[in-house]
Amino acid sequence: MNLKVRDALWAAGAFLLALVTLFAPLGRPAPPWLLVLSAVWAAALVPVSARWPRWAIVLTAPLNGVNNLLAIAPTSLVVFRSARSIRSQGELWALIGATTALQAAFGGLHAWRAGDSLFEFLLGTAFSVVFLLIFPAVAGALIGRRKPLTQVLMERNDYLEHARVLTATTARSATRAHIASEMHDMLSHRLRQLTAHAGALEQTAAEQAPELREQVELIRKTSAVAMEELREILGVLGTSAEHDEDAGTRADVERLVAASSAAGLSVRLDWQGSDLADADARLRRAVHRIVREALTNVHKHAPSARALVSVAVADRVRVEVVNGPSTAPRGAGTRRGLIGLEERVELIGGSFLAEVPTGQGFRVTASLPLHPVVPEETGAAGAVAEAPPPITAEVLTVPRAVGSGCLATLSLVPALGTAFVMLVIAVFSRSEMSADEFGKFQESVTHEQEVTETFGFGVPSDHAGCYRYHVEGSDDRDFEVCFDRDSGLMNAKRELAR
Repeated sequence: MNLKVRDALWAAGAFLLALVTLFAPLGRPAPPWLLVLSAVWAAALVPVSARWPRWAIVLTAPLNGVNNLLAIAPTSLVVFRSARSIRSQGELWALIGATTALQAAFGGLHAWRAGDSLFEFLLGTAFSVVFLLIFPAVAGALIGRRKPLTQVLMERNDYLEHARVLTATTARSATRAHIASEMHDMLSHRLRQLTAHAGALEQTAAEQAPELREQVELIRKTSAVAMEELREILGVLGTSAEHDEDAGTRADVERLVAASSAAGLSVRLDWQGSDLADADARLRRAVHRIVREALTNVHKHAPSARALVSVAVADRVRVEVVNGPSTAPRGAGTRRGLIGLEERVELIGGSFLAEVPTGQGFRVTASLPLHPVVPEETGAAGAVAEAPPPITAEVLTVPRAVGSGCLATLSLVPALGTAFVMLVIAVFSRSEMSADEFGKFQESVTHEQEVTETFGFGVPSDHAGCYRYHVEGSDDRDFEVCFDRDSGLMNAKRELAR
């Protein structure tokens, strides 16, 4: 329900409840205009408590100067709501203290005008302060404090979760760096030695054992490929042995093409779109690897063919290396390089195709996302890739909410219960008397309390200190009894026509 609509309903309810006193007074009758004014005042406190909660608490005090208990009872809701909005506890209790003093002052004024005893004044003031002011203020303050404390707890929980993720990520990166360092120190040196020995063996075999040349050449090339793959693995682990800040950029691809041309290959580059200098490192490494591996295959399998390297940068990056048919004999291949390219491209969310086009030759095509996806990890390390959502306030503070709700109920039930009891008394109280009962009243003998305890306060009378009661069995006559303000004894009684 909309907040403004809810406030309007609460205000209307408080206004109508306070107007009941016009027709069934609870205590000495008050002037009708004053009762209407108190009803309007009580209703106005509802919207005031939403916008100016501090003033709303203080403005409940003047209602204690009017004999309209049904207008005073709803103020507990106003105090509860206002206290929930005030964050400073010192300020809240300063307001409660000031309001208590004002309530006592207005209550004392009313008691003096109505001729109440000191005991009645103290009892009424104590009930009003405890049940209609202090209890609702305590409940509202506790519930009001729950929200910021819950928010702080949620933020702290979120911070700790992110700190845990950061710690796990840092530890995982450190482990990768350590593995990469170990692999680089232990394997790269051995592979370089193997490549060097294979090169020397190839020269020796060419002179002394030509029939072993192809096998020795395969060993040298395999060791070189192994070295390159080791470098790629080290790059994935985050500490590449080579500097690849510009890998995959236009300048880098131009160097690859130039190196192939210098080695005797007829190749040219067609680059369309912007450079990839600011692109994701994984994307750039993939572009570098595709071009390099494809040109290596052209060198091995079609050294006399013309080749074209095309790179188009748009929403996606399309890399294509195509060569025509070659007159030179085709070298042997294992397709391991192409399989490795396909796996690398799929790892960052791209697609890869290696095929023989219609005019013979060979074509390698890859379509790569400009912003590669984050690869999913499995195992315990992947479980903390993202922080779980923070615990909601409803789940986190159910015990607090229940406790605060019980306290709020404890504070509001007496006030609302009092209003309900007074309303029942007002509606069902006896406001008529028989002629025999009226005849038993004696001037200067009958006390006001004897009459009001039995018959209530009747209906408002035009005379101060007088009460009117319907005559039992008559529709056109009333009895009026009047009492002295100081002594409380009856000083006049009469029968009136309506």
